[in-house]
Amino acid sequence: MIIITGGAGFIGSAMLWELNMQGRDDVLVVDTLGSTATGQWQNLSGLKFADFIPRDSFLPLLETGALPDPSAIIHMGAISATTETDADLLIERNFAFSKRVASYCMQKRIRLIYASSAATYGDGSMGYEDDETRIDTLRPLNMYGYSKQLFDRWALKNGVLKRAAGLKFFNVYGPNEYHKAEMTSVVYKAFRQIREKGSVNLFKSHRPDYRDGQQQRDFVYIRDCTAIMAWLLDHPDTSGLFNAGSGEARSFSDLALATFAALDTEPDITYIPMPENLQGRYQYHTCASMGKLRQAGYRKPMTTLEEGVREYVRNYLDSERPYYDLQSHIKHA
Repeated sequence: MIIITGGAGFIGSAMLWELNMQGRDDVLVVDTLGSTATGQWQNLSGLKFADFIPRDSFLPLLETGALPDPSAIIHMGAISATTETDADLLIERNFAFSKRVASYCMQKRIRLIYASSAATYGDGSMGYEDDETRIDTLRPLNMYGYSKQLFDRWALKNGVLKRAAGLKFFNVYGPNEYHKAEMTSVVYKAFRQIREKGSVNLFKSHRPDYRDGQQQRDFVYIRDCTAIMAWLLDHPDTSGLFNAGSGEARSFSDLALATFAALDTEPDITYIPMPENLQGRYQYHTCASMGKLRQAGYRKPMTTLEEGVREYVRNYLDSERPYYDLQSHIKHA
């Protein structure tokens, strides 16, 4: 059995789909679904899994031996909002919870793959190298990033990273992100804006070295992220921190143009002022260094921005049911 915490979330449910596509449904999903208004439950409705356990029931069941030992735990469960202001809640969910999951895995020698974040890199002034020896030099820009950094540092200090794999996800986009509200990807927001008003809003730059819309991110398609995790499951001796990005920095204008192209629509971009509260905490450039993962043996090529946006828009966002669904895959096949 495999356990996925956060299994009804964006990356977690996409990983469940990945396992289903490999013929596996012996998966225990751990999560909270919240209000039905978010539609998060639909992330699971077209997929197969063995059981569902509410988040708050999971650790007591795991630690008392009420659950059979899994072959692996894929720990994606966390508060993922970079705007979360409750620092104590972030410590509880992203740090303390993760320590208990990791301690159990180390005690039982269970494979652990967990979600770190590119937010740990802060403004990028120290680079984007997934090198554990430089972990103490990083200064995240927000409490979310710091909560992830705290766990990375604890995992390194306590030997967890000698056996587990932590993934620093960059700007992930793709199906099943719709419940994330303001934290949805720019691709999803651009698609909605084009459908509603025929144009896309992007932030103006407040730095003279970047033109409006030329702020850059490493946009990575969700299918690449799940492929990396599937590879790490198959290579349990590969451990440490690894970047999960495309390895290429692309501008927000590039992303908007790719979305217009996927919809066969003429581009229309409006540049709007960046909110003052973001100006001191805004990353102008991110780019994952993917050499470490490649040196570990991962060979699959990354999806280009244009290819990923086209698949996401045409096969999911612009369809009647935009979720990962095994039945839809059978129809398309």
